[in-house]
Amino acid sequence: MKRDGKIRLAHGSGGALMHELISEVIVGALGNPVLDALDDAADLADLTGATIGGGRIALTTDSYVVQPLFFPGGDIGKLAVAGTVNDLSMKGAKPRYLTLGLVVEEGFGVGDLERILESIASTAGSAGVAVAAGDTKVVEHGTVGGVILNTAGVGVIPEGVSVSGQRAADGDAVIVSGTLGDHETAILVAREELRLDEEIASDCACLNGLVDVVLEACPDVHVLRDPTRGGLGTTLNEIASRAAVGITIDERKIPVERKVKAVCDILGFDPIYMANEGKAIVVAPGSDADAIVEAMRAHPLGKNAAVIGSVGGRKGVYLRTAVGGTRPIVMLEGVQLPRIC
Repeated sequence: MKRDGKIRLAHGSGGALMHELISEVIVGALGNPVLDALDDAADLADLTGATIGGGRIALTTDSYVVQPLFFPGGDIGKLAVAGTVNDLSMKGAKPRYLTLGLVVEEGFGVGDLERILESIASTAGSAGVAVAAGDTKVVEHGTVGGVILNTAGVGVIPEGVSVSGQRAADGDAVIVSGTLGDHETAILVAREELRLDEEIASDCACLNGLVDVVLEACPDVHVLRDPTRGGLGTTLNEIASRAAVGITIDERKIPVERKVKAVCDILGFDPIYMANEGKAIVVAPGSDADAIVEAMRAHPLGKNAAVIGSVGGRKGVYLRTAVGGTRPIVMLEGVQLPRIC
């Protein structure tokens, strides 16, 4: 970006170039104390003192582009609702309302649009949120790949909950809620029409129920994040950078489905950097780790939860390998291709 003043596809990959774009260009122009935290959702009480129903108002927004629009385990509609619900949940908020912006390409099938809307309604209903407002635009054929969705979400952060990427501290445990890389692998297989003996489905899911049991087990959770674009490796680097801490994870403890690992090996991808849409990273005091994992495993979306590392030591993110060595885990410099969103 600095070299030629142009935006590249990699600036949207979730890696180092995207963080450069956000921190130097976007936050540089729009920065304020709430935005500067760069959490998945904003706590508006930090800016305005806004509260509702005895809690603090949380706000988030996101846009969704994915090809194919329908894939094993989900579709763009389910993805949009789950992604917005999860961003609110990663702030410790209870999601309440969504907005929906539809950008539809001329010639797009009404039946496919109805299918997407039905998925949005079903996913929102299951998560206990309402689509409260929206907007629709129709654009020229060939401009948006069928349909783009934009959402905003409003939730309520209960009293006593304080979750932020800046709160990671020495002695914390790093926990993941389940197997990594399922979503991006499912998209790649569907897009490239790869023939496999076993189907790989996206993990796309709303995590607010899982977050509820985590916060019940440990109200003093420090960080919650969903490792979407850039995966576990990039997300942990974000946390380590914002909290100015070191994080070490153990390769042997990171849950990855055998069939996902096999596809990654064939395509030359690393599951640590693969996007997820139904997994959470929890950073909490080490003394509470066992209780959190037990609570997560009792929930359908947390049955493969595991402690994979800890906070402490030299700054940065490091992987203790299966053969006993240690290597740094850095943010993606470019983008794993083909891009999935």
